[in-house]
Amino acid sequence: MSTQDAARLLVRTLEAEGVEYVFGIPGEENIHFVDALNDSPIRYILVRHEQGAAFMAEIYGRLTGKAGVASATLGPGAINLQLGVADATTNSTPVVAISAQVGLDRIYKESHQIVDLVSLFRPITKWSELAPRAEALPEMVRKAFKTAQTERPGAVYLAIPEDVESAEVPASLGPLPVNVVRAQEPSAAQIARAADVIALARRPVVLAGHGATRARASDALVYFSERLGLPVATTFNGKGVFPDDHRNALGAVGFMRHDYVNFGFDEADVLIAVGYELQEFDPVKINPNADKKIIHIHQSPAEVDDHYPVEVGIQGDVSRSLRALADSVHRRFDVNPPAPAHHQPTDELRSTDRPPAPAHHHPTDELRSTDRPPAPAHHHPTDELRSTGQRIRRMLQEELAEGATEDGHPLSPRRIVADVRAAMGRSDIVLADTGAVKMWMARMYPTYEPNTLLVSNGLSSMGFSVPGAIAAKLAHPDRRVLAATGDGAFLMNSQELETAVRENIPITVLIWDDSAYGLIEWKMDLDLGRSSNIRFGNPDFVRYAESFGARGYRVESAAELLPTLRKALAEDAVSVITVPVDYSHNLQLTDKLGDLTGPF
Repeated sequence: MSTQDAARLLVRTLEAEGVEYVFGIPGEENIHFVDALNDSPIRYILVRHEQGAAFMAEIYGRLTGKAGVASATLGPGAINLQLGVADATTNSTPVVAISAQVGLDRIYKESHQIVDLVSLFRPITKWSELAPRAEALPEMVRKAFKTAQTERPGAVYLAIPEDVESAEVPASLGPLPVNVVRAQEPSAAQIARAADVIALARRPVVLAGHGATRARASDALVYFSERLGLPVATTFNGKGVFPDDHRNALGAVGFMRHDYVNFGFDEADVLIAVGYELQEFDPVKINPNADKKIIHIHQSPAEVDDHYPVEVGIQGDVSRSLRALADSVHRRFDVNPPAPAHHQPTDELRSTDRPPAPAHHHPTDELRSTDRPPAPAHHHPTDELRSTGQRIRRMLQEELAEGATEDGHPLSPRRIVADVRAAMGRSDIVLADTGAVKMWMARMYPTYEPNTLLVSNGLSSMGFSVPGAIAAKLAHPDRRVLAATGDGAFLMNSQELETAVRENIPITVLIWDDSAYGLIEWKMDLDLGRSSNIRFGNPDFVRYAESFGARGYRVESAAELLPTLRKALAEDAVSVITVPVDYSHNLQLTDKLGDLTGPF
C-alpha cells in the first residue's frame, strides 16, 4: 500500500482550505511540516517572533474573512503565539494556530519542554485540541477552520505531536470537502416586532459594530439609514462600515470620555445595534440608565449585560435583516415639511397602500405614549435628532480642519491625523496601534470603507500594527498600508521590519515619538493629577530602520510631515517615519469634552 507522511497530508488539508500564507518560526519538532510546504503553493512567511506571526494571521483573517494561519514549535514557541491568538478571539477574527508538541511516547510524563498547551490555549480560543493520530488530521483541520470562521469567529488551536507529524499514512487519505456555514434568513416575526418598536420611537439611533463589517453589510446599512432617515454611529472596530462623509454619519464611539458622538445617544429612546459586540466597548457609555430599547441585529445572539437590555433580537444575515426591516417601517425620521396645526408631518411618508386618515387624525395617535404631552404642531421630535447629527459632524470636521493648520513642533496629534488622512486614499489601510495614537486616530480619522482603519478594541494589545501591516499588504497588495504606532508599541515588535524587508513587502511605519507610554500618562494625569513610571529612552529610529535595510525619515517641522508621508507611501520599499508628538493636547481635549453640555 502506498503511503504519504502526515506532514504532507497536513499541508494538503491547508491547501484545500484555501490557505495562501503560513506565518511562523520552525522548530526541531515540526521540520517535516515546514519542509512539506516547500512543495506547496502556500507561502511560508518566516517571522522574527511568534507573537508577530499570530498578529499577522489575525490581520490577514480580519481583512479576508478566511482564517489566518500561525505556526510555531512546541513549548516557548507556542506560548509566544498566545497574545495574538487571544487578540484574535476577543476581536472576533478567524485564526488557526498550529504548533508542535512532544511525542505521544512521552507526553504523559515529566519530560523536556513538556507544557500542557491544549489547556493553556483553551481559555483564549473557540476550540483547542491535540491530534492523537495522523489519520485524524483531515477531520481536525476541517473542524478547526469551520470553527474559526463560523460566527462569532475567533481563534482555534491545534497541537500536533512530533511523532504524529512524522508518521506514515495511506496515500488515499486526503482533505475533507469544505462546506461553508451560511447565515440564516431573519425571522419575519422578529422583523415585525422590531418594526413596531421603531415606528413608535421618538429618537432612534443606529450603532454599527465589527460584526456589520464582517457581514459585509455596508450597502444594506446605507440603504437602511437613508430609507428611514436615521443617524449612524460606529464603534472603533466598525469604522468605515458606514462612510464618514455620508450625511447621516455621526462618527465613532469608544473614547474614554463623553465625546461629541455620545451626545447623539443621550436623548435616544431606541438603539438599533447592528453587528455590535460588547467587547468593543462598554454599553454603559451610551446607555447609562439602561432605559433605551435595544434592537440587536447580528448573526449571533447578544451577550448579556444590564446596560444592554435587548427588546428585540434579530439573528440572521445582517444585510437581509436590515433591508427587510427598512421595508417594514413606513416612517422617516429626518423629514419635517411645514404642516398645518391639525396635520402631522409624517402623514405623507406613510405607506400608500391604505387610505389616508382624515386631516384631524393621525393613525398612530392612539399608540403614542401617554406619559409625555403631544408636541406642538410646528415641532417634530426629530428636529433635534437631525440638528444634533449635523452639529456632531460639523464639530468633528472643524476639529480636523483646525488640526491641519497647527504648525507647532513637536506636532499636535490633530495635525498628524489630518496629514495622514490627506496622504491616504479612500481604500488605503491604516493600522492604529494601541495607545494615545488609537484614541486620536479612532475618534478623528475619517473612514469611507470597511477595514480601512484597524484597531484592537477587544483585547487592545500593543505591538500589533507593524506585523499586522505586513499581513494587510499581503491581503491587499494593491493598497497602500500604513502602521501608525506609538514609540512604545513600535519597539514591542519592531524586529518584524526585517521580515518586511526580506520578504519584499512594502509598508510604511509612522512612529508618534514622545518617549513615554502616552495613553497611561494621559489616564494618570486625568485620574491622579500626576504621572509616574511611564518615561523611557528611544534609539535613533532613522538609523534603526536603516540597519534593517528599510528607509528612515525624521520629521523636523509640521510642514514636512505630509510630503514625507506621500514620498514614503509612493516608494516600493519599507519605510519608517518618526514624528515628535506633543501630547499636552491630550488634557486640552478631555478638558474641552468635559465642558460640553447637552442638549447638543
